[in-house]
Amino acid sequence: MLIGPLVIWGCGGHAREVLHLCEQIGVLVIGFLDERPEYKGKVVDGLPVLGDLQDILHLKDQVRIVCAGVGDPFLKKHFVEKTTLLGFQPADSLIHPSIYLSNRNTIGKGTIICEGTILTTNVQVGNFVILNRGVILSHDDIIHDYATVSPGASIAGNVTVGEGATIGIGSSIREKVSIGAWSMIGGGSFVKGNVPPHTLYGGVPAIFKKNWP
Repeated sequence: MLIGPLVIWGCGGHAREVLHLCEQIGVLVIGFLDERPEYKGKVVDGLPVLGDLQDILHLKDQVRIVCAGVGDPFLKKHFVEKTTLLGFQPADSLIHPSIYLSNRNTIGKGTIICEGTILTTNVQVGNFVILNRGVILSHDDIIHDYATVSPGASIAGNVTVGEGATIGIGSSIREKVSIGAWSMIGGGSFVKGNVPPHTLYGGVPAIFKKNWP
């Protein structure tokens, strides 16, 4: 069961979409967090930016923190580590009510699954993953911790997406492909072969562009 109220890391576009998802689920959000001092006190989509975690230490036992409020996997991991270090409790996974989850699928903690996402059978999704709107995950896919799958991406069966990888908007990945940890697939790409860790691939078909990040 989801326990609120929640505070969301970040105050940009994705954080606001997480707020939208929370409203659809019926979970109370009381504000956003941002490490940049100049954002403290601003109001975003009707909610205050509360500052950094140190600014809400008095709420430690009253709120849970949404660490996947940013799409950047490196920032997500940073926020998870910072949240845990300061003794806050990360929020449970937030899943749009329209999503069908088979009992043959597994979903980790702190993950965001947005409206229109389809997961078929034997799909494994790790911790603090973002599955954005309209993502398709096919049979036996494995999405590791901190990965971000952008809107409209289609992933065929038996694909492994490594820790912290980013799958760009509208991209497609053929079956039995491995996407290396902390790599990036550019938007609109078609991936037909394995992608090494820490690389940027893009195009149709996707080719190596540069080391990443």
